[in-house]
Amino acid sequence: MKIDIHAHFFPHLSQADTAVLGIDSPPWLRVDDDASGMIMTGDAEYRPVQAPLWDTAARLRDMDANDVDVQVISATPILFGYAGDAAATSKWAAQVNDLASEMCEADPTRLRPLCQVPLQDLNLARTEASRAQANGHVGVHIGNHVSGRNLDDPDLVAFLHHCAAEDIPVLVHPWDMMARERMPKYMLQWLVGMPSETHLAILSLILSGAFERLPKDLKLCFAHGGGNFAQQLGRVDNAWKRRDLVRADCPLPPSSYVERFCVDSAVFDDTTLRFLLDVMGEERVLMGSDYPFPLGEIHPGKMIEESPLFNETTTAAVLYGNAAKFFGVGDD
Repeated sequence: MKIDIHAHFFPHLSQADTAVLGIDSPPWLRVDDDASGMIMTGDAEYRPVQAPLWDTAARLRDMDANDVDVQVISATPILFGYAGDAAATSKWAAQVNDLASEMCEADPTRLRPLCQVPLQDLNLARTEASRAQANGHVGVHIGNHVSGRNLDDPDLVAFLHHCAAEDIPVLVHPWDMMARERMPKYMLQWLVGMPSETHLAILSLILSGAFERLPKDLKLCFAHGGGNFAQQLGRVDNAWKRRDLVRADCPLPPSSYVERFCVDSAVFDDTTLRFLLDVMGEERVLMGSDYPFPLGEIHPGKMIEESPLFNETTTAAVLYGNAAKFFGVGDD
């Protein structure tokens, strides 16, 4: 059995559909005659994409070919809309979430949606998260920062409190990467920026003491294997021990907080994944592929299934069991 918790979609939104956002160069989808597509920002081409991103039938065919039983699908992060007016973004988020529900109606036991919310406004974000959950969404998908505010921002921590109280699982995805002017080529925004953004998001919660204030039953997962976090945890612990300014708001060693969150398995190498499992604990790594993007896993779960580094118990937990418990899916 396989549950892929990191799989993106982009609804077939026209340029006119995105007018509700009220921002310059809003994202939309151009679908070409050859069934290929292009994510657009206003009149500019942003990224070429293929049919499974918006075509549910093509997505289900890929799932069958790769023996994926369930996908937990989340919108492509460019759709977050955090730079827009909060009220307009609330309408936008509801539109995207309703389109996600429509996509999942093609096979509701295999396709399960995560919602997005207008995270720039705490009350509107809470309202939309609860509305979407009532409509069948199995969690919420958020960016790792909002207009320069990290996850330890009081409003963002309050939103996480709401998710814990309502039992809404949270998937955090890096987006709008730092220092893009220094990374214009070679996909460095994705190769350097994304892991760094995720590491920053996790450390902002740990070192600020936010995890001390958040309920322990909050279900929180970071995409892309948690970015650089696991590999740099020894350095962070060392800094906490040696510098009082690092531990000023963090009462316990940073490594004490790994039990407070999960990560996905999208690291694309079995030795790296083995290290990640050792750091995080085998119950806190969930299979994620970043489907259907080119930097994602071509055959979701195949590396885990075929590697000699994982026994049957570990393989079953990462491919299925951990995600089934985290999102409450897969038993329909």
